[in-house]
Amino acid sequence: MNSPGISFTFTRKDIAFRSGETTCAAWFYLPDGVTNPPVVVLGHGLGATRELRVDAFAERFAGAGIAAVAFTHRYFGTSGGTPRQLVSVKRQLEDWEAALAHVKSRRDVDTSRIAVWGSSLGGGNAIVIASRHPELAAAVAQCPFTDGPATARALGPITSAKLAPAVVGDLIAQVRRADPVLVPLAGDTGAKALMAGPDVLSGCLSLVPEGGTFINEATARVAPTLAVRRPGRQAKRIAAPILFCICERDTVTPPTETLRYARTAPKGEIKTYPAGHFDIYVGEQFEKAVADQTKFLLRHLGSPNS
Repeated sequence: MNSPGISFTFTRKDIAFRSGETTCAAWFYLPDGVTNPPVVVLGHGLGATRELRVDAFAERFAGAGIAAVAFTHRYFGTSGGTPRQLVSVKRQLEDWEAALAHVKSRRDVDTSRIAVWGSSLGGGNAIVIASRHPELAAAVAQCPFTDGPATARALGPITSAKLAPAVVGDLIAQVRRADPVLVPLAGDTGAKALMAGPDVLSGCLSLVPEGGTFINEATARVAPTLAVRRPGRQAKRIAAPILFCICERDTVTPPTETLRYARTAPKGEIKTYPAGHFDIYVGEQFEKAVADQTKFLLRHLGSPNS
């Protein structure tokens, strides 16, 4: 595989690593002809999968000589676990820890040069993971979920009210060990969905490749957890250099709060883009963001053969 302006070809392998009671499916990207490359671990947002353009970023990093592991959380896509479509921030962070443990066990990468990359809810997870791992060489948080109350306000009272009965029903189902109550992940303004706005449904679905495993549903029980969660508070505890890529017109993860948190990171860098939450994955804004991220990673991880 290769693309114009990219220095290295690379191979992509299907891999899996243990997390909790099951396994997470992942793609491992290895630059051809690079001995002991640095490596970046990539995690996706809310109820997405690695197929929703996370792979596009991994390919660019691999093309620059950086190995990459792009994984899908348990309960989604081709990863294991039941119930399906379960969003649990606690378990997602366990998946991140398992992904890092897997990378550190590999002999074909430089385990002293590891970075993490996360987008949307994955961006918030990357902030938390980076705060827990001072040995990391770098981190990237793209349009990150940093402040639950701000996101809840952006979602609006109409959508929140529509979600409430499903949330209650799902919490009861959890106690009874019954089948979960699912709600749409993405919806239009005012829709009953975990993410709702004028550009949300169309933006989310535009990222799904033909034949992809994405399902536009998730367990409703996660809504109260997200509404009070503030992973951005951990930014001040991150020892590694971290790049915040913030979308100025983001209706899902409001940029004002993210900018405030980003400025507290001791080695934080900030890039902003005139884009909505889903625009940064495609087209011109993707090209700008992935170029900024690649330069940042190479600067802090070192050259591929160093």
